[in-house]
Amino acid sequence: MTYCVGISLKSGLVFASDSRTNAGTDQISQYGKMHTLGVDGERQFVLLSAGNLATTQAVLTYIRHELTDNPDCRLCKARYMDEVADYIGEISREQQNRFMENEGVTAGFSPSVTFIIGGQIGKESPALHLIYPEGNHITTSLATPYLQIGETKYGKPILDRIITPDTRLEDAARCALVSMDSTMKSNVTVGPPIELLIYEKDSLTLDRYMRLDERHPYLTELRASWADNLRSAFEALPSFNWETAGPPPDQRNTAF
Repeated sequence: MTYCVGISLKSGLVFASDSRTNAGTDQISQYGKMHTLGVDGERQFVLLSAGNLATTQAVLTYIRHELTDNPDCRLCKARYMDEVADYIGEISREQQNRFMENEGVTAGFSPSVTFIIGGQIGKESPALHLIYPEGNHITTSLATPYLQIGETKYGKPILDRIITPDTRLEDAARCALVSMDSTMKSNVTVGPPIELLIYEKDSLTLDRYMRLDERHPYLTELRASWADNLRSAFEALPSFNWETAGPPPDQRNTAF
């Protein structure tokens, strides 16, 4: 399994992903799920993936070959992010169909993959899109300025409580890491290293990137601080009225 999250803010975009592709009693595999594409100063894209690894690699290989060999490819010429999402959705669907034709329909086999694509083209506003295995996609809204793929339920509550379009990039990045750590705490199929990327609006560069393994000092400090503050917040919750009212009058001064 996996967990990836993209956050869309007025000031830019935040991306976070884990690196675990298989978890069991005797095998743990790692593969990065954050992929960067684009041209500095012109257009930048970040692609997060969840699902069949072979399909993911086939889609990425196709896109990278197009970028290298065809200066007129749709990724190079797209004017808007929804065009990029359409393009990746079409490639994904084609690669899934190819695998199904080669493998046949076998029990337990699924070539499906889900993507989050985010970035900025020229002076257009940055945007995020979630691309389903069928190739269609959705984007963020003012009410829900983030998108998740993979094991989403454990990391969602902190995002719902903290993230708004006006959230600062660094605060959103910390929120994304807490969301990731909460997911890892509850689900062994999600694990480090964690990749984090912050994209500042109109910068058209992808230079604010971190890769945090299990013992990374910042991740260790953030995890401990979150746990301590969460425990303190819990202990500060209001008491039930019977906890502070004392015993009922007929039970006071009772002789035993």
